[in-house]
Amino acid sequence: MMRGGKVAVVGGSIAGCAAALAAHRGGADEITVYERATGDLADRGVGLAVHDARYAELESAGYLDAGMPWVQLVRRRWYVRDETAASPVGREIAVMPFPFRTYNWGPLWRELRGRIPGGVDFRAGSPVRQVRPGPDGVEVTTDADSTRHDLVIGADGYRSAVRTARFGDVRPAYAGYLAWRGAFPEARLNDPDQWAEDDCVYAVFPGGHVIIYRIPDGAGGHRVNWVLYTAPPPDLDLGLGLDLRLTGPTSLPPGGLTDALAAHLRHVADDLLPPYWGALLRETAPDELFLQPMYDFTAPRCTADRVLLVGDAAAVARPHTGAGAVKALQDATVLESALATADTWTDALDTYDTDRTVSGRAMVDLGRRLGGALVQATPDWRAMDQSAMETWWKRADGSGAFGGRGLKR
Repeated sequence: MMRGGKVAVVGGSIAGCAAALAAHRGGADEITVYERATGDLADRGVGLAVHDARYAELESAGYLDAGMPWVQLVRRRWYVRDETAASPVGREIAVMPFPFRTYNWGPLWRELRGRIPGGVDFRAGSPVRQVRPGPDGVEVTTDADSTRHDLVIGADGYRSAVRTARFGDVRPAYAGYLAWRGAFPEARLNDPDQWAEDDCVYAVFPGGHVIIYRIPDGAGGHRVNWVLYTAPPPDLDLGLGLDLRLTGPTSLPPGGLTDALAAHLRHVADDLLPPYWGALLRETAPDELFLQPMYDFTAPRCTADRVLLVGDAAAVARPHTGAGAVKALQDATVLESALATADTWTDALDTYDTDRTVSGRAMVDLGRRLGGALVQATPDWRAMDQSAMETWWKRADGSGAFGGRGLKR
């Protein structure tokens, strides 16, 4: 077993906190987390979901537990707009099992952050300016100082500076459509009896869909969380600068929607979705909305020299997979095991890379396949019924990895 060493984690979000915990459990003596943001990351209030089977694995590994606020989902209901439907939720075309726990990003981050030992140096407001790998370590430079570490873990997301330092030619590719995201307190929900607490809703329309589910608010209540995927009209001026050769990946923060984008969102809500779900989207305030262009990519490897990538820094799969947070936490479990069982840094990095590069590619491929089925080449939803939907979903999911691939044992 290899013990000791100095480890730097670049990025202090969920992936970064899990990576710091993994490095501690794997035997590192000194751990420094460099987080760019200065504010409290727990203020972020969007939702994420974890498949029950993946939760069981991550609970066993010590990265999730029942003390972290969550909401249990049981089934997924598919709805389509139909003017003849008696209910404002639309016409139900299928019901499928949906064994997922939902979380609120901010409270989940707070729980993981609280589990990091006090000896870990967590530096908020410390953007990393340079990462310079050498034969025996990596130098990390911030505005304050430059420090050599035995290992640097890139947990700094899809715009990763650590990935750029080792794989500068890897750039996320724009998938051609957008995700609008919103969340608001459940108390603002009209006629909540129309929607069971343990239901996840997929409201579908030509060229897209919206996913809606409840998440904990971190104070004993719930928030309504939704994600809408659709391609805007080709002549719409997005004002996003999606030429990645010039701008790199981008997004719009809460309150940042342009008039054109807001108008397109209203069109989807009013004209394409069943009335109840369209009104739910319209209930979201401008400062509760943000927008993410869909990107995907995977680095050729998860390690190089003494640099290792976790979470979105290594691979970004479109969120249709239902496994973004799962992958980051799984990366941490594999990292912990690799550090705890290896005799050298090289052995640890090779063990990690062998497992996580393959997994990352598989999830990126699944995200592209589901994006095609759910957004870019949608079926005639109005002609679908239970049997047709089950056949269609099985074909779209392919390997059955929706919700994340199981950890190897």
